Amino acid sequence: MPSNDLTLDIEAIIFASDASNAVDDIRHVLETTHEQAISEKEVRSAIQGIKEKYADEAFAIELRELNGGYQFLTKSRHHGVINQLQLQRSKKKLSQAAMETLAIIAYRQPITKLEVEQIRGVNCDYTIQRLLEKELISIAGKGDGVGRPILYATSPLFMDYFGLNSTADLPQLKDLASNSNEIGENEQ
Repeated sequence: MPSNDLTLDIEAIIFASDASNAVDDIRHVLETTHEQAISEKEVRSAIQGIKEKYADEAFAIELRELNGGYQFLTKSRHHGVINQLQLQRSKKKLSQAAMETLAIIAYRQPITKLEVEQIRGVNCDYTIQRLLEKELISIAGKGDGVGRPILYATSPLFMDYFGLNSTADLPQLKDLASNSNEIGENEQ
């Protein structure tokens, strides 16, 4: 069982971070601060205790595992209130072009700018630059094609922002398909 100070330090680290924190990163910070070795088991035990503490209905937040790390998030029953807050902050909202570009990158990553432009049918220089600035996408390397074009992929912040553990958690087309676009009678 980890000490109370260690648990409080871990809670503070996770709370102060705007992205998920991997166990190894938490351990490294603690070992540097406390100048002693701290086991992964101690960190995981403390995290479990923090999870149990915030599972209580008295708290509006919970500790969740995202993208291979841990982050505090608002509990789902408060999403309506948070949604209103986000609507008021709509100036920071992504444009339709940015959402389309981000979706293409998320589903086709790693992908070049030219491939994104071929799918969208318009120039994407500005949109890709804005997504890079917002750190929702990152440069994933260089392609093998002529001129070795830059490859883009989603970033860890994208995973945190959309509450995903991996790209496998992205909605599949079959999950989004609507029956209202079908032609003819539906046989049952």
